[in-house]
Amino acid sequence: MLVLLPAAVLLAMAVGSVRIGVGDVVRTLALALARVLGTGGQGGAPAPDQEVLETILLRVRLPRVILSCLVGAALALAGTAFQAVFRNALADPYILGASSGGALGAAAAVILGLPLASAGFAAAPALAFVGALAAVGIAYWLARRAGGVSTLGLLLAGVVVGTWASSLLSLLIYFSGRFLAQIVFWLMGGFGGTSWWSVAAALPYMVAGAAVIGLRVKDLNALSLGDETALGLGVDAERSRRTLIAGASLLTAASVAVSGPIGFVGLMVPHLVRTLVGADHWHVLPGSAAAGAVLMLLADTLARTVIAPAEVPVGIVTALFGGPFFLWVLSRRGRGRLLGGGR
Repeated sequence: MLVLLPAAVLLAMAVGSVRIGVGDVVRTLALALARVLGTGGQGGAPAPDQEVLETILLRVRLPRVILSCLVGAALALAGTAFQAVFRNALADPYILGASSGGALGAAAAVILGLPLASAGFAAAPALAFVGALAAVGIAYWLARRAGGVSTLGLLLAGVVVGTWASSLLSLLIYFSGRFLAQIVFWLMGGFGGTSWWSVAAALPYMVAGAAVIGLRVKDLNALSLGDETALGLGVDAERSRRTLIAGASLLTAASVAVSGPIGFVGLMVPHLVRTLVGADHWHVLPGSAAAGAVLMLLADTLARTVIAPAEVPVGIVTALFGGPFFLWVLSRRGRGRLLGGGR
């Protein structure tokens, strides 16, 4: 990942409607960093060609690259947490309703006229967080009411809550009026129109959610072995589960608020990383964050170049790969093991 992530960043910065050499990308980024650090850089106004390069790279592509990495890492971390908490490799923010709930909250913010990424950036992610946490909380409550938080009960409750949230979202879209095009395009998931405000909108929430999960790596390892084992290791299973769900929901909400719902990243990445590094979350969490960033960055690069100058929504790209991957995981695990709740 130390090699793949920088390589993916350079690729994303270089390709697009305007092709830029990797050397020019590195030189422009180095000059900008030098100016920020006050250690040198060009004196006076930049040359016209250099000014064009800086506009394309620093104002258009760099914030998009950073945001796609943040969203990919956040969704992968959220998926890792959900899969450990519920002891099932098919659990992810999309399946458990957090994505639908976050989309509902963010869409409500759009209709209410609250900006997704501007000086008042806190409003939309806050409403998305409320929606995501409410969706997961309702699913969790329904599963407990049904006789315990079993894997099957939780997944069924998540599907029901996600469908209900999607229905409310459809109702909002129906009455959205002049916001219709904005909401529909946003619901496909993507990073078109990303700016530095978008990065500022997501970063505080993502840092907080990642910190909540990162500080409970021991709990993740214990919960993945079952509640009885976790209690034997001195972990309060119920309290840790609630905290980890809140952290994962916060990561999902922040991602949905700035990029729209992008599915399957939280499903694919943790599963693939575990096949490479094992089940220890001291390795899985950083590996998933890096792999999620790489996957999202490559998906976004493909989305904006395959039919350039037009763009394909990133959510469509991840779904094209994620759907077959989901079926592959399902076929490998077998129906009996999947419904039984074991890893």
